[in-house]
Amino acid sequence: MSEITVFTAKKIITMNAPMPEATAVAVRDGRIVEVGTLDTLKPWLDAHPHSIDNRFAGHVLMPGFIDPHLHPTLGATLLPCHFITAMEWVLPDRTCAPVTSHEAYLARLAEVVANEGADEEIVVTWGFHRIWHGNVDREALNAISATKPIFVWQRSFHEIIANDAAIAWMGTAREDLERHPQIDLASGRFFETGLAVAVQAMNKVLLAPQRYMKGLELVKRTVHLGGHTTIGELAYPLMNDQLEWQVLSMTMGAKDTPFRTKMVPRALQRGNFEGSPEEDVRRVAEYAERSTEKMFFGNNIKLFTDGGFFAELMQMRGPGFIDGHHGEWLMAPEAFETYARAFWLAGKQIHVHCTGDMGLELALDVLQKLQDEKPRFNHRFTIEHFGVSNPEQVQRIKDLGAIVSANVYYVHELGEAYWQKSIGYERASQMARLGSLERAGVKFALHSDFTMAPAMPLNSAWVAVNRIAESGAVLCPEECISVEAAMRAITIDAAYVLGMEDEVGSIRAGKKADFTVLEQDPFAVDPTALRDIPIWGTVFEGTPFPIAS
Repeated sequence: MSEITVFTAKKIITMNAPMPEATAVAVRDGRIVEVGTLDTLKPWLDAHPHSIDNRFAGHVLMPGFIDPHLHPTLGATLLPCHFITAMEWVLPDRTCAPVTSHEAYLARLAEVVANEGADEEIVVTWGFHRIWHGNVDREALNAISATKPIFVWQRSFHEIIANDAAIAWMGTAREDLERHPQIDLASGRFFETGLAVAVQAMNKVLLAPQRYMKGLELVKRTVHLGGHTTIGELAYPLMNDQLEWQVLSMTMGAKDTPFRTKMVPRALQRGNFEGSPEEDVRRVAEYAERSTEKMFFGNNIKLFTDGGFFAELMQMRGPGFIDGHHGEWLMAPEAFETYARAFWLAGKQIHVHCTGDMGLELALDVLQKLQDEKPRFNHRFTIEHFGVSNPEQVQRIKDLGAIVSANVYYVHELGEAYWQKSIGYERASQMARLGSLERAGVKFALHSDFTMAPAMPLNSAWVAVNRIAESGAVLCPEECISVEAAMRAITIDAAYVLGMEDEVGSIRAGKKADFTVLEQDPFAVDPTALRDIPIWGTVFEGTPFPIAS
């Protein structure tokens, strides 16, 4: 049996109610032996060989942070791209300055295209949003270059805009593109299921092994910088199962990776509507055979209702959008119900991408039917993202036994923009209504959906507690949550969303020895300073991993 290591700290925040604070934690073979003080640990220390590690004597330990909804392959696809975004992005290898006007966007894009390789090489940028950057369509891209293929990825990842050279480069028959309901060749827009058509052609570049591995190494650094020890990949595979698993195993599954990944498969693969629910239930079951200690499957699956939130393609109930446009379904409502029923009967925990209040209504209506047909307890049907909702839907979530994993970052980046340009003040200010969930006693987690938000749990907690928008204004303070709820939402309640609360999420005997090491106590700082707390690094299964300076 291995020697016990005792980590001492200025304070250990356990997120375990019977013993909320401690100053020492004993670890052996990657698991916690006991938490308390050096005095209370004495029986163990008298009976077993041990060492005392005081390196964290001036630090605060918390359970390792958990992001239950983060996409490594999405991050690996986009991080090697040029970021042209309305917000500053601090990435492991660079900082991208904000670009907030139409003119500045086109100028920056032209600069990128002029400096990007040979004419036959594609240019891929990410971060475009019409609210800040105006109308950028096929003709605008043709004006920048008529010969170089340009793909502009919208901020949401749910839409791409391409110039004529890019459309020709794809090699897809034009009549097939013209027939597709979610491709608009006149504007060069490929959105939702139409996006899959563009991406299928782009994969030969995006998933080229050298580029993909470089992107995944950047993702690994990003995840560690955020203080994570567990993440959830909430829609596997993104594009190509065989290739993704091979490269993910080499990088995310490597011995030096200081976090684990729970893989949550898509109920049906992107762009494939030709199979059957029964075939997909069998496919998902077979994934379990691949599981390793660092990358593993469980009882979870992912379904989708409406379109992307950043793309303004969420399905909205009346009065809809200010400009009169409508959202999109990612799955036809009938198909969603069919697949949800198949996986419900298979006993799966279903995670549903819902961004607008109509998308949420569809998910709750189907959950009600499923409960009527075959009641289940502790089913953990999870609403993912939780963009626009209404108070009555919060009550339905509670009544039906559902839980929520929310992207609260929407409030910071989109709250004021959507107030002025999209859905008006009332609904925009109340997006991600977590205060209502806390008051109702509904369990919820915070996630990044990286790159939809920075992979920084303390930043998500800061937004949830303060609801500070881009300008500094506070949007709907009634929906602010307590610091306690925010810390639970990135630790023990996030573990609950992934079905891992018996293994991670709090510091107690028997759990994985995962800790996030902070320079300050989140419960002691001013709530507006939560996101500024420095992170020393993590301890993953008993091994310290400092963040490289």
